[in-house]
Amino acid sequence: MRVLLVEDEQAMVGVLRSGLVRHNMVVDDVASLADAEAALYRDIYDVVVLDRRLPDGDGLSLVRSLRANGNVVPVLVLTAKGDLIDRVAGLDSGADDYLGKPFAFEELLARLRAIMRRPVNLQPDVANVGRISFDFTHREAHVGGIHLRMPRRELLVLEALMRRMGRMVLRETLMEAVFGMNDDIESNALDTHISRVRRKLVDADAGVVISGIRGVGYLLRETP
Repeated sequence: MRVLLVEDEQAMVGVLRSGLVRHNMVVDDVASLADAEAALYRDIYDVVVLDRRLPDGDGLSLVRSLRANGNVVPVLVLTAKGDLIDRVAGLDSGADDYLGKPFAFEELLARLRAIMRRPVNLQPDVANVGRISFDFTHREAHVGGIHLRMPRRELLVLEALMRRMGRMVLRETLMEAVFGMNDDIESNALDTHISRVRRKLVDADAGVVISGIRGVGYLLRETP
């Protein structure tokens, strides 16, 4: 899951970013409406976590703008404005959910999972190919019922390939799935992660192969 976090309080950004990354999410953070609009124009996100009180205006104006332009990216509003009238205003603006500060991080995670289960965002819970099974809800891979342990970024590579198994996944798509816009990325970082994932799948006898076209992308398919 790729998350755009729109929050100007750096302490809050640090807590949310570290927590979301620990749960295998890719997080881009911006501190203003203008930067959020630029990020949403440039990249594709699975969900936006949006503060209301931003230096250049009310976060709800971003939600209204997105919906007016036909952008249905899910938006979870985080705010200190937790009164009923504010929650109603947030939902009426087109936000998908509204969570008042302070909040428990576990509740934020639960609400993000709930948003992604809604029909417009619905993905299969589990994908199977060869002997490998990938649980998208818990972000776990199993081969023949045995848990396949991987570092976070390798797991994100495998998730992106499993979501599009049998189809070529462009390098740009994989980069967006694995790295945030503020990550310090070496030129061969993606290829290194692909190589490690490929080796682990072979070692586990997963019955799949990752094929690639240099400079274009990769695809995951079942071995003949």
